[in-house]
Amino acid sequence: MTEEYPLYPELTEQGKEEAQRIMDSFKPKLVTLMNDVLGDLYTDVSYYVDSDHWTNYRNALMDGLKDYGGGKPSHEYNYKELREAIYKNNKDEIVSDLNQDLVNKNNELKKEIERLEQQLAYARNSY
Repeated sequence: MTEEYPLYPELTEQGKEEAQRIMDSFKPKLVTLMNDVLGDLYTDVSYYVDSDHWTNYRNALMDGLKDYGGGKPSHEYNYKELREAIYKNNKDEIVSDLNQDLVNKNNELKKEIERLEQQLAYARNSY
């Protein structure tokens, strides 16, 4: 035993050779295992790291564009300016899309009212 490695006793020459043989037999198994792990990491996980990064980026961007408060207070981008620039450059398309969105929402609400009226009529007739 040494002060540097107090838990490891000094080995005899025969013990050192045996320990080296054990380590040498272990090395190919370890290399194979590491190649498998790295292969799995590269093929199975790396795709999600990249897509997760872009998903986080997209979500942060979308949150900033949707939030008329200007995004997170500590955020470095001024989303108000971005929204204004997008609106100025695409006003006609945005207004048209918003109008169509309102028409679609109105139709959805009409269908929901009809469904609720039918349920109400059914409930009234059931009692």
